[in-house]
Amino acid sequence: MEFKMKDGGFLADLPYGELHVSGDEQFGFRPYQLMVSSIAVCSGGVLRKILQKKRLTVKDMHIHTKVERNEQEANRLEKIHLHYIIKGENLPEKHVEQAMELARKNCPMVQSVINSIEVTESFEIVE
Repeated sequence: MEFKMKDGGFLADLPYGELHVSGDEQFGFRPYQLMVSSIAVCSGGVLRKILQKKRLTVKDMHIHTKVERNEQEANRLEKIHLHYIIKGENLPEKHVEQAMELARKNCPMVQSVINSIEVTESFEIVE
């Protein structure tokens, strides 16, 4: 990837489209938003694939994130909590818990930050 400087931030021209990144939301996505998004969506995507392989029907999934940052250390990300709201039919909690453990172990983004950012997860099943 190549990032080019622009007013207020940087721009990358990627196959899907332009990615505008800036510390100021007026000019693009903030870096911490992209990091949290990468972790949440990677983890959710892996979880979805695992549930599908278990032949469990997932009709919809929402991921709510809660982020804790440390202002004393350059506002670094300390903790990210992912809360999955999974809509489906006949989803045994035990199978979802097992799938979440597998997703955590197989999500490259979670594994990339495992020793520097605490990532926790919870879920609820709705029908």
